Amino acid sequence: MEHTYHFTRVSGNAKCGPIPVTTTSANSCPPTCSFKGNGCYAESGPLAIHWRAVDSGKRGGSLDELCAKIRDLPRHQLWRHNQAGDLPVTEPGVIDHTALRKIIAANKGRRGFTYTHQRPTPQNAGIVREANAAGFTVNWSAETLEQADALVDMHSGPVVCVLPADQLAGLKTPAGRHVIVCPAVTGNTDCLNCGICQQRDRQAIVGFPAHGSGAKRVQKVFFMTKTKPSLCQTM
Repeated sequence: MEHTYHFTRVSGNAKCGPIPVTTTSANSCPPTCSFKGNGCYAESGPLAIHWRAVDSGKRGGSLDELCAKIRDLPRHQLWRHNQAGDLPVTEPGVIDHTALRKIIAANKGRRGFTYTHQRPTPQNAGIVREANAAGFTVNWSAETLEQADALVDMHSGPVVCVLPADQLAGLKTPAGRHVIVCPAVTGNTDCLNCGICQQRDRQAIVGFPAHGSGAKRVQKVFFMTKTKPSLCQTM
């Protein structure tokens, strides 16, 4: 599946800080993501306008062009892949191993990180594990605390989780794992000065309170999906 990629050298997002960020066309997003068309932050506001331009081909370019720009970054540069969009796929929900390995190789010596809502199938989990081992941090995104526990149990990569909009204090998952709230939400900092989501071997799950115009729908998913089977049971 072909995707369009856009590279922004200096982000204007206050939470990210002035680091490089990328955007991938929406056809990379898995159909199983409960936030798709249902509160996704990137589907509203200024980011949505930019994302639509990437989707239409008015902005951005090929994967090879993106990788060339990543390789041009200074050594040890912190950068975020996909402020909107997900990992490249060969078909909906199936991570493209060849394409992701190109990003992994381009990131060598740099501190790239991203998040994925792709289904944690054995094949997807394998390439995510490979990415993390090679220094490109891929965080699994959970929609509930129960799902976060299931994703941690896979030992494939670090985990983040959506939280209710008013959840600004740390908490624990049903299995007793610590969830810390994103420091860019609770403190006077940004990704540039934090970098916790780039830490591949961290023990804590990072929680992101629902925000934006779709916050109420996002937190509704957090509460409604508690009774669904864990992600590992649907692999």
